[in-house]
Amino acid sequence: MIAKIVKVLLPGLSLACSAPNLWAADQAAAAAPPESAYSALQWRGIGPFRGGRAVAVTGVPGSPNVFYFGAAAGGVWKTIDAGATWKPIFDAEKASSIGAIAVSRSNPDIIYVGTGEANMRGDVTWGGGVFKSIDAGKTWTDLGLTDTRQIGAVIVDPVDPNIVLVAAVGHAFGPNTQRGVFRSSDGGKSWSRVLYKNELTGAIDLAADPHNPKIIYAALWQVRRQPWNFSSGGPGSGLYRSQDGGLTWSQLTAHGLPDGILGRIDIAISAADSHRIYAMIEAKEGGLFRSDDAGTQWHRVSDDGRVRQRAWYFSKIYADPNAVDTVYALNTGMLRSLDGGKTFNLVSATHGDHHALWIDPNNSNSLINANDGGASISLDGGNTWSTQDNQPTGQFYHVATDNRSPYYIYGAQQDNSNLAIASFDDEGVIGPRDWYPAGGGESGFVVPDLRNPNIIYSDAENQYARFDFRSQQSQNISPDPIDNSGHPASELTHRFNWTSPLMLSPHDPDALYAASEVLWKSTDHGMSWKIISPDLTRNDKTKQTASGGPLTKDITSVEYYDTIFALAESPLRKGNLWLGTDDGLVQMTEDDGAHWRNVTPAAMPAWSTVSMTEPSHFDPAAAYIAVDRHRLDDIAPYAWKTADTGKSWVSIAAGLPAGAVVHVVREDPARRGLLYAGTELGVFLSFDDGAHWSPLQRGLPVTPIHDLTVHGDDLVAATHGRGFWILDDLTPLRQAQASADELALYSPQTALRLYYPDQINSRRPVGANPPAGAVIDYVLAADASTELTLDIVNAKGELIRHLSSTKTNKEVQPPEWPDQIVPSDLIPAHAGMNRLVWDLRYDDPVQIPGAFYEGEAPRGPIVAPGQYQLRLKLGDKTRAAALTVVADPRVPNSDAAIAAKTALALATYHDIDALHRAVNEIRAKRKALKTARASAGLDAKLALIEETLMQVKMNGSEANLAFPGMLNEQLAAFAGSLEDADTPPTTQQQALYTALHEKLQAQLALWRGLNQQ
Repeated sequence: MIAKIVKVLLPGLSLACSAPNLWAADQAAAAAPPESAYSALQWRGIGPFRGGRAVAVTGVPGSPNVFYFGAAAGGVWKTIDAGATWKPIFDAEKASSIGAIAVSRSNPDIIYVGTGEANMRGDVTWGGGVFKSIDAGKTWTDLGLTDTRQIGAVIVDPVDPNIVLVAAVGHAFGPNTQRGVFRSSDGGKSWSRVLYKNELTGAIDLAADPHNPKIIYAALWQVRRQPWNFSSGGPGSGLYRSQDGGLTWSQLTAHGLPDGILGRIDIAISAADSHRIYAMIEAKEGGLFRSDDAGTQWHRVSDDGRVRQRAWYFSKIYADPNAVDTVYALNTGMLRSLDGGKTFNLVSATHGDHHALWIDPNNSNSLINANDGGASISLDGGNTWSTQDNQPTGQFYHVATDNRSPYYIYGAQQDNSNLAIASFDDEGVIGPRDWYPAGGGESGFVVPDLRNPNIIYSDAENQYARFDFRSQQSQNISPDPIDNSGHPASELTHRFNWTSPLMLSPHDPDALYAASEVLWKSTDHGMSWKIISPDLTRNDKTKQTASGGPLTKDITSVEYYDTIFALAESPLRKGNLWLGTDDGLVQMTEDDGAHWRNVTPAAMPAWSTVSMTEPSHFDPAAAYIAVDRHRLDDIAPYAWKTADTGKSWVSIAAGLPAGAVVHVVREDPARRGLLYAGTELGVFLSFDDGAHWSPLQRGLPVTPIHDLTVHGDDLVAATHGRGFWILDDLTPLRQAQASADELALYSPQTALRLYYPDQINSRRPVGANPPAGAVIDYVLAADASTELTLDIVNAKGELIRHLSSTKTNKEVQPPEWPDQIVPSDLIPAHAGMNRLVWDLRYDDPVQIPGAFYEGEAPRGPIVAPGQYQLRLKLGDKTRAAALTVVADPRVPNSDAAIAAKTALALATYHDIDALHRAVNEIRAKRKALKTARASAGLDAKLALIEETLMQVKMNGSEANLAFPGMLNEQLAAFAGSLEDADTPPTTQQQALYTALHEKLQAQLALWRGLNQQ
């Protein structure tokens, strides 16, 4: 939200340094609060709505507007309006990485999803097997095959949806046996492995003859990724065919197929003529191969470099189902051939780096494409495409924030640019106007200068930049600016990795650090650098060789090894730097690099990646490290803490589930012992310094969490598949206690007095705003059996707002505007934590039943900045807490102006209340007169007053265009006009109020006179 005043609210909690001994686990465990003490916390996704890598797509024949896509780490999404909007339908499942999606032709409500992306990128995450839906994605069933990890293809028999085949690549980072082709004939209840080569080789693709589903082709792929290498191809790779529906297989060799070692293979069979088969084959003499006789003979039709480059990452081929010579090849561009693959022309598809395509068998103009920017749909054969700016599936590596109001969040998005995005927008949602590219690339860190957020430092590999938002110029400030593409690490002068560290000192904003195998420092904004360390890695030359495998070299910094991976400076002690390497070392200096100590935990397995270091906010001798070994095929969680500058370490990973690979551990700066862990399976928290952990998902979808940061009272997450998320107001976590109380009221964070909108269009692709008002949190031991009330009292002791869990006098007129916000004034009262958002308004004036207004009925005015008291009452229990309300920090020195305008708003409020009471009394009087004799004259006089006080014919929000607004409508509009800005009322506003007030008093005097008759 907008920058907040951070308060320490726990009694006895101090920010001062303490002795270096860490909490004993048994003592801490006894103090751990129950989940019910913070159960109402909810993450909110802010976007950006800019698609990340999508790898699987499908449509539904016969339903031209229904499509699905699977994201690299963002789950499964569905559209029913041809891509105008997308909805996530897989968020409740245990896996977020999607490898394949297949919809049954005979029953499109049946969907199979193979999890685990098969594009072996350096940031690839794994899946959890195969899932099935029988209700078009509403619910899912886990079908097993969990250890397949990466799945390349799923196909379903076109007649019998219980027959399904899965191409399982297997572990990306090591050998395993649950790989190859699996077949089920009972809808996934049981599986048979029907094609298997060895523990190093898996299956990457499947294709069935559209006219004879018994004929199936499969591609086996020998592939492995390691932290220092990637290898595609080997003797295990090959092309296979089954003629009995996948029960038995024979390998296809020779007859025109390439000789020697093969790599990745993709197959497409033409539905226009199933004798026509295309195969994209990675080989020494690879390219696009074609058979015109159902796979008996083959010949290479294209070795165009545009279709065969980076074969391990692309190699995708798709046959048009209605034109035998039309075929699509996906690579960096989307290419189409109209002559059977001999020549290709570029299709103007969105983004770049294309991974999947589905062509409607009934209409070749209907396409859905998956690429590094998300999924997009074309209904005109590829001439135009739906937007990808409605998919919040970005993969971010790190997160930083600035000190603006509202604060901005910074990160680099894989397969796109870096960016900055606001945490709040006065519009009520966070949309495209709230984010902008920040002058750098797709990986690494993005760090704003806290003195001037227009200056942003960032890096991607060895390229570092200083971006000036005002001039929109991005200056290259790389310590070693050479282009190393294609060169193995052994040939480099300096080894920078894909996400090389970048840091501004918290003590000296002019001290900028960068890291390769050594640590660099600049004190002149990157204009010059000096090396302040020796090589701090293992520098193992055997792990610095060329990457790609036996067929295709593919050398990027992703495989550069023996590098510094993590860097942080103690917030308590300048020059106390903690860093970790990707080859398993932890190093620290207490004098800004003059001297270094290897403080690697003895228990940490060799070659681990130290993914993050976190020096303590309470003790300069204490620190935490997150350790990632998934690229060594070890998905166990690892994390450690030290209290003695690294002389000894204690593991803090106990209690984290298998698969929760730890990317980051952050310490809460306000409550000692409160830790947050970002893992491959989401966010976890510990109240006892890591002795025990609990999930902190609270609405956050399962997706890898690569970084976390605490900004004031908020926890901000960089997900690697679903953009940025914020957990607003950590007050409950900082104040929660283990002991149960019948009623507990947390001391609230400082509230910001803002002008929150009455209408919010959240139906478009936008991020969520923070709560609109003062956040008030309390805990009940059980559901309230009697009325729960909250009284809010100002500094004078005056009651300004009374709220109840059971009683409301709120009048709500029939809805006309779908975006109108009509909050309830009933407060929650259920067992566990309850979160109430007070809109910072006084009690509403008395309402006129059935009255219509242009907008909402008149409400209480917004309170002025100041001190307020909360009094929560349940039965004979009362709890009190102080609340501070502050003015919008973007408008300095506004308190006097707000006070003047609030005084006028209150005067208007009292007039509206008096008017409404008078109308209600007049109506009651007139109703009583109907039974009295000789009342016609008095009734006519009362009717005239009523009609002067309000427009009695107002029956719609714009009825005032036919029936002019009277005093009630004019006062309501005037009250609304005072909620505009933190400025004093104008002379005109004061004059108008005086005029309206005098008119009202005249009518009220008439009413009082008649009421006495």
